[in-house]
Amino acid sequence: MKKFNRVAALALATMMGLSLTACGGETGSSQGGSTTGAATGQTQVAENGAVVIDVYRRTFNLGAVDDAQVKKVQDAINAYIADKINVQIVLHDIASEYEDKANLALNNGEIDLLWTASWESTIGTKDLYAANAVYDITDLLPGSAVYTSMDANTWEASKYGGRNYFIPVYKDNVEGYDFMFRQELVDKYGWDITKVKKLADLEPMLADCASEGLKYPFLTQRTAMFYRWYIDSFDFFTGDATSNWVAVDRKTNSVVDTILTPEYEEFCTLMCKWAEEGYISEDDVTKTTDDTTTQTQDWGISWWTDIPNNGEANGRYGQQVAMQPASNRYMHTDSMLGSCYAVMATCTPEEAQACVDFMGLLFTDSKLADLYTFGIEGEDFNYNADGYVAKIPDAKYNHSMWESASATVVTCEADNPYTSQMYIDFNSSALISCANGFQFDKSPVEAQYTACQNVFEEYGFILENGGYPSAQVKDVIQQYQAALDEAGYQDVLAEFQKQYDAWK
Repeated sequence: MKKFNRVAALALATMMGLSLTACGGETGSSQGGSTTGAATGQTQVAENGAVVIDVYRRTFNLGAVDDAQVKKVQDAINAYIADKINVQIVLHDIASEYEDKANLALNNGEIDLLWTASWESTIGTKDLYAANAVYDITDLLPGSAVYTSMDANTWEASKYGGRNYFIPVYKDNVEGYDFMFRQELVDKYGWDITKVKKLADLEPMLADCASEGLKYPFLTQRTAMFYRWYIDSFDFFTGDATSNWVAVDRKTNSVVDTILTPEYEEFCTLMCKWAEEGYISEDDVTKTTDDTTTQTQDWGISWWTDIPNNGEANGRYGQQVAMQPASNRYMHTDSMLGSCYAVMATCTPEEAQACVDFMGLLFTDSKLADLYTFGIEGEDFNYNADGYVAKIPDAKYNHSMWESASATVVTCEADNPYTSQMYIDFNSSALISCANGFQFDKSPVEAQYTACQNVFEEYGFILENGGYPSAQVKDVIQQYQAALDEAGYQDVLAEFQKQYDAWK
């Protein structure tokens, strides 16, 4: 399937006449691949009078989606909610091609409720907001079940331009990172992971992984990692690895060109050195690894986004792992929207209300939350004697709390139980980032910004995944900066500085 880039999405959204205002929902929405509501302006209603909404979500825990099982979960959800809310859902579960397929469905007006995230590409929160593709739900929230399910600070921190367009999943809503180790190797080699404070401290352990013959001693998960490993030095307020060439220096509270910082050269040199030593595979550079690579025994050390119950990774990866903090934790808008839902601007007012009603029940009803997250009891999961969820091996439907529903209602998984208070304490203990609440309006430099993101793919991603000889890193960084400047980077940097200074 041809991938639609963000510029194309913007153009298509404009042609479709999408609007960010609540009344913009009057353009309608499609349902289940039928004639689009955007074209008819009509709300699709089921035979029982319920408003039908198409829900698109991504699956991370399975390499492929079992459509028959998804349909079974959809039908079970509809049977359960029938006497509670006037809503029916059509559930679309998509695996690794989520961005491509969801973007196409979005441009065809086929989505009502979409799972997304601040870090997603193409259909991330910033992309949707810039493309006028999300419905302003601000006036639908007061008094609703979904609104009262979370504290006012959560809703305030998740705003764009002072308005609510997204419904955050209440989970670990702050940002911080850990080094992640396969426990089997920790035990075998007697690693003292508590002594790991910085990347370079991993080298003796990576040498052990290489001697083990592992394919991926250090697995980057095909991710440019500078903006994660150096979060204590910089606030990467764009929330996007493809634009990590700009950030706020936490010491000076000013916008900086990160590519020319000593930290960037240090990081890229280390990654390229590790690649030369066989610690980083070219599979990460070529994006051959995927979301299931961490479920294998082919890797030794990787990264993990810190959460209150880090043991969740054991279930997600099907093996025991150990964590060691790599950074502090920070609260900012992008972390609050690290997993969220958006009502599409193509919805009719009735469909938008139905989306909010469904989310309200999903965020307050444990039975629905478990069904939506784990699937069919007895087929995909069971409750153990303590009432916790035990996933069935080779389940055909398999999601996690963080990308499904609130931690306060989803039943804990048996291998790592948690409490709602753990999440409340975790979120409240984070540092407030210096750029918390700042949202960059890139419309004055849209073309230059996009061009710089393309330059990142040509240079930055490869540098940060060890794709160059270490001796060439300094020269490549200079080439990278020159290419950025040619793409209009200085205009973007100046606009960032202007807006941030005005915001401060």
